[in-house]
Amino acid sequence: MRFVPVVRIIFIAALLAAGFILFAIGRRSPQDLPWTRLDLGAPIGLFTGRKVATLTENAPLCRALLDRAGVRYMTLTPRAEGAHCGHSDAVRFTAGGSRRIAYAPRPPGTSCAVAAALAMWEWNVVQPAALRHLGRTVTRIEHLGSYNCRRIYGRENGNWSEHSRANAIDITGFRLDDGHHVTILKGWDGAPEEAAFLREVRDGACKLFSTTLSPDYNAAHADHLHLDEAKRGIAGWRTCR
Repeated sequence: MRFVPVVRIIFIAALLAAGFILFAIGRRSPQDLPWTRLDLGAPIGLFTGRKVATLTENAPLCRALLDRAGVRYMTLTPRAEGAHCGHSDAVRFTAGGSRRIAYAPRPPGTSCAVAAALAMWEWNVVQPAALRHLGRTVTRIEHLGSYNCRRIYGRENGNWSEHSRANAIDITGFRLDDGHHVTILKGWDGAPEEAAFLREVRDGACKLFSTTLSPDYNAAHADHLHLDEAKRGIAGWRTCR
């Protein structure tokens, strides 16, 4: 019985120490804590991806975060196509604001959550990786689109793709400020600096999107990165290949 007070003191001390550590983390890196508010302008933290995924269920908050981060966009008219396809919270980037990258062939119409993740990906991953490996900035991201009423891999049966809800985008390449063109198809196993750049933007996407699929996944993704915000990301379940 003599040891009970000692154990209690140790337990209380451990709780106080843990509380102090969490307080310090919250002040210096709030993005590393699960209960702090998402800030699109902050660095990527341990729980950023999960917080972005929750935006699939809160479009008003998502748009407010885009506004706060200075991202210019237009909201798209809701669309319904059959029982499984359509979108109700899609947005499209417009010129100006905090974003400096153009999209080709045109700015995609994606779910707001995907748009939020793309903005953070540009700021925190794509541009730093381009400077580090290629010595240049990216001026354009090329893609195959977002909304597509289809099942996964276009199968006649099976689960519906996140594309069927504009909750995904397929990225095919990047244009640099000197005109150089880096594509997933040729660069993934191409020049060492291009391969390193593409893998870094893939790995960075894994921290922001619920699903990130690259040429390392299968032949169907040999020419693009598939990025989506599937709702399983809310629970922290992510796919990164």
